[in-house]
This record gives sequence, structure tokens and C-alpha cells, in this order.
Amino acid sequence: MPISKSYFLKTLTMRFFVFLLATNLIGAVSAQTLAPNFPIKPVRIIVPQTPGGASDALARIVGQKLSEKWGQPVVIENRPGAGGNIGMDAVAKAPGDGHTLLMSYVGSHAINPSIYSKLPFDPEADFVAVATLANVPFVAAVNASVPVTNMKGLVAYAAQRPVAFGSAGNGSVNHLLGEMFNTASGAKMQHVPYKGAAPALTDLISGQIQVVFTSLPSVAQHIRSGTVKGLGVTGSKRAVAFKDIPTIAESGFPGFVINPWFGLFASKGTPANVAKQINADVKKVLEDKDILDKFSALGAEPFETTPQEFQAILHADIKTWAAVVKSSGATAD
Repeated sequence: MPISKSYFLKTLTMRFFVFLLATNLIGAVSAQTLAPNFPIKPVRIIVPQTPGGASDALARIVGQKLSEKWGQPVVIENRPGAGGNIGMDAVAKAPGDGHTLLMSYVGSHAINPSIYSKLPFDPEADFVAVATLANVPFVAAVNASVPVTNMKGLVAYAAQRPVAFGSAGNGSVNHLLGEMFNTASGAKMQHVPYKGAAPALTDLISGQIQVVFTSLPSVAQHIRSGTVKGLGVTGSKRAVAFKDIPTIAESGFPGFVINPWFGLFASKGTPANVAKQINADVKKVLEDKDILDKFSALGAEPFETTPQEFQAILHADIKTWAAVVKSSGATAD
């Protein structure tokens, strides 16, 4: 049956209308994939630890570059206390618009749920995982006067006299690493908790304690100056900037591999397109040679994920560290 001219024109018009509709919808979806107007005001990055540690250093390095990219001030605000819970709670209660971010790491975000019997927030439900920044190995460091040069020497030294290791507090990753090494080596080093990693490092340098398991960035300058000695890093490979420090695993303790992540979280309710925008901008920043050089000098390695991948990593790590905490018997209550 022949097709009439009017039918052909109606069909063509309808198809063209559908095409325009589809094109507009696709354009609308594409426009909402990222948030081109973000940020519209200064951005705060809350660091729930004291100045001078890995969280603080990474936040300041990345924050400066993000400020340049965004054309808005990025303010770093230290709110230490309660193992990071004070700063985390401040972000959990902030508006969910992406303008208040949390600089977090596995120690506070994945370990605290098992260390504290009650938290004022849900570490998963009250935050939006935005972007990982780096993997940062921890290092076993001793006072320069301690007459050992490797991890096995430390074990032998601790078998002959009392040895104390300091940490950022009960249940901190520093504490758990020390307890894990005691278990792996048979050493009986005594734990001394401090209110943050910085005061523990101060007492290490002065000789009040003999050992700390601390993030490499927080002690890098002291290793270079010779005030402390790095005996072994917790990562799966040697740090690029400290090739002369072996891993603990290769020092006679296979399987002792811990490489904590550091990353940014936003408050609950932050739109997915804003989280994607920040994630994309962080990835661009992490490609900057200046950033790579500064990370390398600290012993940190850039670590990139999507928001969804980051959320999955957090979920898995909460379970993993719960088993470690249970085994150690550590508690902050």
C-alpha cells in the first residue's frame, strides 16, 4: 500500500521531535554529571589530627592546588581530639554541599568504630566518600641513641631491657601496629599512649621512649636529620624517597604489610555530581609534577579511586580492622 505524503511528513516530524527531546535530555544529564559552578564559596578541609602529621601535610599540599584550580580559598582547619572523632563529628554535622570536607585516613575512619563503643556519627552513613589522595606507609622509628639498625635488632634489644613504644592514643593505628609487631616478633614492648602523634614523636626525639610506629611524612625530616632512625616501613615496597629503609616484611617478618590510605570525605547529603566534581579535580591535581615531588619527599604515593570504589574500600577496611582490634584487646573507652 503506497505511503501518503502527509503520513510521511507526520512520521518525519515525530522522529525529529523525539530526536530533539532525546538530545535535550542527554544534554541535561551530561550537564548534571559534574558541578561546573562548584565551589561557590571558600572550602574548609577539617583535619581531625594535630598539625605536622601526614593528614595535615597532605591536606595542605592538595588544598593549595585545589584553591588555585577553583579560584576559591581552601582553608585547612585542625580539630584534633578523641582519636579524630571531634573533627569527624564537625564534618558529619556540616551542610551537605561539599564546601566542608574531612581529611581522613584509615586510622580514624576505619578503626574508631571498633575502638569506641559509641560514636556521635555513623562512619559510613553520615559521610560521602569523595576522593582518595595517597597511600602512606608507616615506619618503625627509634631514638638515634638506640643501638639497633634493623627490626630484628630491635627485637633482640627489647628482649634484654624494657622498651616503650609511643602512639597517638589507645586504639590508634600507631598503637595497633606496635601490638601487631609484638605478636609477629614475640617482643614485649610496652605501649605508651599520647594525645596525638606529635607529642609521641617529641618524646622519642628526647629519649623518653625508644620506638614509634608513625606515618612516614610525620617523621621524614627527623630521619633525614639523623635525630631518629627509620628501621622498617610497613608498606609492600620501599618508599621511593627512603630506599635505604627496608620493609618490615623483608626484614624477617613476612606478611607484615600495612599501607594506610588518606582521602577526602564530605557530609551526608552532598550531591553525587559535586562528589564527582571534587574527585575529578583531585585526580587532576594529583597529576601535577609539583604534587608528585612533594608526595615523594614525604614517602607518600598518589592513590586514585572513584567515590564508589573509595566507599567500598572503607566498608571492607572497617571489617578488617575490627578483627585486629578484637585480637589486640585495645579500647579507647
